Amino acid sequence: MSPLTIRIVRFGTRKQRGEGIRLGTVRRPPRGVRKGDYSAGHWFDVWLPNLAPSAGLVRSAHNIENPQQWRRFAARFRSEMARPDASRVLDALAALSHHVNFSVGCYCENEQRCHRSVLREILREHGAKILR
Repeated sequence: MSPLTIRIVRFGTRKQRGEGIRLGTVRRPPRGVRKGDYSAGHWFDVWLPNLAPSAGLVRSAHNIENPQQWRRFAARFRSEMARPDASRVLDALAALSHHVNFSVGCYCENEQRCHRSVLREILREHGAKILR
């Protein structure tokens, strides 16, 4: 049996054995995919948009061209995740990671330029057990 952890994944990729449920930490569900097909299509099982960057921050992410802009994006996202409603969910997920496997993720191809890389760090700071 695998250790209990959170996996950080790219949506649309095949689920790994023991991954558990996928939480959709994205602002919008996948385009052109029926709600009933989210799980079967390896997107996510439960949509949790309150752990995604705000709509305005998502728009600004499309124009990131250099490390300074990325650091600014990451700082703004961290600020959003420090708000009580998001912080409480992060605390709950961190606690759950010690008892059950699950995953969170996004659609972006490059995790290093995706909010999920920042979310990985934030979850760790909240005490979560994260794979890798």
